[in-house]
Amino acid sequence: MSQDRGRFRDGSGKPVFILAYLLILALPCMGFLPNFWSRVLMLSLNSHTHQHITEQAILNVTMETLRGIKNHQGSHAEEETRLGRGFWRAVGEVVKSNAAMDFLSSTRSDPVYHFDSERVDSSMGMLRQFWTQTLLSVRAKEYQSARHSLGQLFHSLQDFYSHSNWVEMGQRFIYLHLLQPEEPAIPVAAEDTPTCMECFSTTCRDNLLARMANGQQETQLLTTGYFSTFPPKPHGKCSHGGILDHSRYLGAKGGINKDSTSPLFSPHHYLHMEAANLAMEATLSVLRDIRDTVGQNTFLRLFSVKQVPALVFVIDTTGSMFEEITAARYRAHSIIQSRASSPGQPGTFLLVPFHDPEIGPVYETDDPNQFMQHMENLMALGGGDEPEMCLSAIQLALTHSPPLSEIFVFTDASPKDAHLFDVVKALALEKQSKVTFLLTEDPKYTSESRGRRRRELLSPDRFSLYSSLSSLSGGLTIFTTNSDIRSVSAIVEDNTAIDKVTLLHVESDEELMSSHSFRVDSSVKNVTLHVTGILTECVLTSPSDQSQSLLSQQGPLAELERFVGLYRISLLSPIQPGKWKVQAKSDGHLTFIVIGDSSVDFLYYFATVTNETHPGLARVEGSPVAGVPAFLVLSVTGLAPDEEASFSHVTLLGADGESIQQVKLNSSSSSSSSSSYSVEELVGRLDSVPIVPFCVRLTGRDSRGNKLERVSAERVQPTHVQIQVLSVPRLVPGHSSMVAFDILNHGPARLFSLTADDDCGYLHKRGPHRFHVAEQGSFRGQVDVLTPATAQDGVTVTLTLTVRALDSPDSNYAVAYMTVIPPDPDTSPPSCSAARVPSTCPSTCNESSWTVSLVVSDRGRSGLAALQLQSGEGILTLFHSPPPTEDSLGEDRPSQDQQQAHRDKTTSGGHRHKARLEKGDPPLNVSEWSPGSSQPLWVKYTSSCCSAQAQLLVWDTAGNMKRCHLRSGQLRRLRDRSTDTSGAGRITPTPVFFLLLGLLWSFLL
Repeated sequence: MSQDRGRFRDGSGKPVFILAYLLILALPCMGFLPNFWSRVLMLSLNSHTHQHITEQAILNVTMETLRGIKNHQGSHAEEETRLGRGFWRAVGEVVKSNAAMDFLSSTRSDPVYHFDSERVDSSMGMLRQFWTQTLLSVRAKEYQSARHSLGQLFHSLQDFYSHSNWVEMGQRFIYLHLLQPEEPAIPVAAEDTPTCMECFSTTCRDNLLARMANGQQETQLLTTGYFSTFPPKPHGKCSHGGILDHSRYLGAKGGINKDSTSPLFSPHHYLHMEAANLAMEATLSVLRDIRDTVGQNTFLRLFSVKQVPALVFVIDTTGSMFEEITAARYRAHSIIQSRASSPGQPGTFLLVPFHDPEIGPVYETDDPNQFMQHMENLMALGGGDEPEMCLSAIQLALTHSPPLSEIFVFTDASPKDAHLFDVVKALALEKQSKVTFLLTEDPKYTSESRGRRRRELLSPDRFSLYSSLSSLSGGLTIFTTNSDIRSVSAIVEDNTAIDKVTLLHVESDEELMSSHSFRVDSSVKNVTLHVTGILTECVLTSPSDQSQSLLSQQGPLAELERFVGLYRISLLSPIQPGKWKVQAKSDGHLTFIVIGDSSVDFLYYFATVTNETHPGLARVEGSPVAGVPAFLVLSVTGLAPDEEASFSHVTLLGADGESIQQVKLNSSSSSSSSSSYSVEELVGRLDSVPIVPFCVRLTGRDSRGNKLERVSAERVQPTHVQIQVLSVPRLVPGHSSMVAFDILNHGPARLFSLTADDDCGYLHKRGPHRFHVAEQGSFRGQVDVLTPATAQDGVTVTLTLTVRALDSPDSNYAVAYMTVIPPDPDTSPPSCSAARVPSTCPSTCNESSWTVSLVVSDRGRSGLAALQLQSGEGILTLFHSPPPTEDSLGEDRPSQDQQQAHRDKTTSGGHRHKARLEKGDPPLNVSEWSPGSSQPLWVKYTSSCCSAQAQLLVWDTAGNMKRCHLRSGQLRRLRDRSTDTSGAGRITPTPVFFLLLGLLWSFLL
C-alpha cells in the first residue's frame, strides 16, 4: 500500500484547519487521546492515542511470541497478514474497553481511573485489581472477560505517564512500583504541599516546583494534575491543564498533562513523545508478564491468534435424532482430520446436548480426540413432547464459545423456550457468531411423526424463531430429511474452514425471477453458493457473460449438488474474477449465501462523537439508533503489507440486496501508524441510519484493478431505543452486587419491557419488568446479582439485558461480562534477594565462570508455585537449605557428562539439592518436590562468563510473577527487572459542535 494512504486528504488544506480548530473549541480533553478520531478533532495527527499504543504493543508482543516458538516459519510481514480476523477482533475488544474508560459516565470523571488529582495510591490499587482479574479470567479460559479487564488496566497504566510528573523528574524507565508493591516507591506530595508554579501561557515550561522535577531520588515527590472541579484543587497544586480544564484558572494556573502534541490541550505537549514511549514500554511489560505467567500458547489464545472458527454443535438427543447425531459425528470427524493435516492450532470444539427437560452439560475442549469421544457417547434416547428447550441450549453454546463462532443446531423440534429469543439474539449479534439450523421436520406437518408425542396441532410457523435467528446472524435454516441430513451437513465443513468470507447474503420472496450479483477478486478461492428453499429455475452468469442453467444442465461454470432443503453450488476452477450473477425463481422463500476463501475481510462498528470529558468516537453498544447521524468504523484485515488495495465506500443493503444508502470512506490512520500494519481502519459518516434492517457491503479495488467486495454476514437491526450499562462490578463470593443501566427512548412516550438473564443463575430477579419512558426521555434502573459463597474464582458471568417496546418492534440489548474474584486477593509477587553477590568475570570470558546465590520466597500468603530459567546459558540449582560455600559444581562450567551424572544423582536422591534447571526446561512445579511451598528456596546459578546475564521467573500459587535478573559482577542489590528498554523502539454536543462537525465533514468528504 502507498505510504500516504493513512492521511486525510482534504484538498483545500486551510479551510479544513480552520473548521477543525473551531470544532475542537467545543470539546474537552482528558487522558491520552482515546482513539484515532480524537487526533482529527484536536488537530494533533502525530499524537499517540490509547488505541495506537495498545494495538502496537499487542502486535509487537504477539509477533515476538510467534518468533520465539520453535520451528516457527514465515517472515514478519507474512505473519501479520496471517494473524487472522479473530486476532484483530480480540485486539479491538481490548481497545474498546480501554477507550470506554473515557466515555462511560461511571469512569470518565473518576480520578482513580486516570491517575488524576494525586489519587496515586487508589489508582495503584485499582491497577493491581485489574491485573488480578485479568489473570483469573485467563486461567479460567474466560478470554473475553480477560480482554475487557486488560483494556481497563492499560488505560489507567498509560494515563500515569501522561498525567504525572514522572517524565519531568527525568525518569527514563517505567515505574515498577505501580504493579509491583515491593519495588521502591516515590512518595506522593501531601495535600498541603504545593507542586506547581503559575503559568500564564498555553505551553508551560518549568512550572513544576523543584522537588517535582528533581532528578535526585532522595528528594523526589510524585504528583498528578487536578482536573475540572471535583475533587477540589488545593491552592498551589498542579492542574491537568488544557483549554477546557476549569481547574487551570485556580492557583497554580496552567497544567502538566502530556496527552497530545497540541498546546491548546496539553501544556506539556513538548514531552508527549517521552510520555507515550514510557506508556508503550509499560504496556509491553504487562503483556510479556502475562505471556510468561500463562505460557505462550495460552497467550496466543487470549488474542485468538490464527484461530480457526470454533466448531460448535447443539444437538437434540431425543429418540428420533439417530440420523442427525450420526451425521454430526461424520462431519466432526472429517473436520478434525482436515485440521490435523494443516498448520496452526486445531481450534475450539464445543458440544451442547439437550433433551427436555435436561440441557447440557457443555463439553468444551481444545483436544479433537476428546471432542470425538464426547460425540461418540451421544445417544438418541426417549421421546418427549415436540417442543424442546432448544434456545436454552443455544444460549449455553453462545456464552461458552468464542466470538466469530459457527454454531450448528441439529433438531426436529420447535422451541419450548421462546421467551429466550431476545437473549439469544443479543448474544449472537454481540459475538458476531452465526447460527445455522439443520431441521429434519416438515414445518407444514402437524400430526404425530417420528415417535414425537404432540399434545396439540402445532402451527406451521412454529420454526419462525429459528429462521429469524439464522437470518440476522448470517446463518441458514435448512429443512431436510433423515435420508439427506448427512449430505446437507456438508455445510458444516464449508463454513468452518479458515479464512471464509461472505460475498453475498440476500433473501427473496418474489414469485418472479429474482436477480442477484456478487464479485470475485483475485484473492478469493473456492467459491460456494448455498441456497435454501425450492428452486424452479436457476441461471448462473459469469463475468464474461457465459451462462449455465444449473437445474437442467452441466456446464463449465459450476457444479450443483441438490438435496432436500439445500442447493450447494461450487464454482469450477479457474474462477473468473469480476461480477457474477445468479437469477432464480421459486414459489416460496429463498436464501442465498455466497462464501469463499480469502484472508481479506473486515470488521465494523457504529460510533457517535462524544463531547463529554474526552473527545473521540464512542462505540455504539447494541443496535444503532435509526434516523440519526452516526459514524461507521471499519477495519480491513488480512491485507499483505505490499498489497495495493484501496477502499472507496460501503453500501447498506436491504434483505433482498437492494441498495439503501452509500457511505464514502476515508482512512482513519495517521502518518505515525505502522506502515506494515495488515489492518486498515476506515471511517464514514451516515447522515441518517436507515430504519430497516441492512447488511454492510465494503467496496474497493484489488492490486489488479478488479473490484473487491465483502459483505457482513449478520444483519443490523436499527431501533429507537438504547440500553447502556453504566457499571460492571466485580463479583465476590457470598456478596451481592448491583448493575446499573440507562434506557434511552428515541421515540414517543411508551411502555417498555426489560428482561435480564445470566448464564449462572446469579440474578435476583429476571423480569420482565415494565416501565414507562417519556418521549426522548430516559429511565435508570438496576439489577441485583447475588454471588453464592461457592462461586469459583475466575468464572465469568454473562449478563444479557434486553429491552423491548410494547407497542412496536423496537428492541435493543446490552451484554456485560462479570468476573468472580476472591474478597481479598493476594497481589504480592514472590521476591528474590541476594544471598551472595556474583563473582566478577575476567576479560577473557571463555576460561572462567561466575556464580550468584539468592533466596526465593513468597511475600504474600499463597506460597511458591513454580520457577523457570527463561534466559541464560548456565545451570540453576535449587536447595531446601542454604548451600555450602563451595558447591560440588566448582567454579568451572560442568561438562556434558558431569551434567548428566548430576541429573542421575538428583533423580536417585544421591545429592543434597533437589532440582536443576536450564534454559528451555518447562517451569518446575515447586509443590512436587518441596516440603512446603510457603518455605523459602535457595538458588545457585553458575554460568560461563561468556553468558553474563540470566533471568529467572518465579510464580506464586495466586499467579503473581517475579522476574529475577542475574548478572555477573553485580555489586548492588539484586534487581528483579532490567533497567534497559525492551527494544520496543521509541515512539518517534452542542448545536455549534454538530454544525461545525458537519462543515468539517463536508470538506473531508
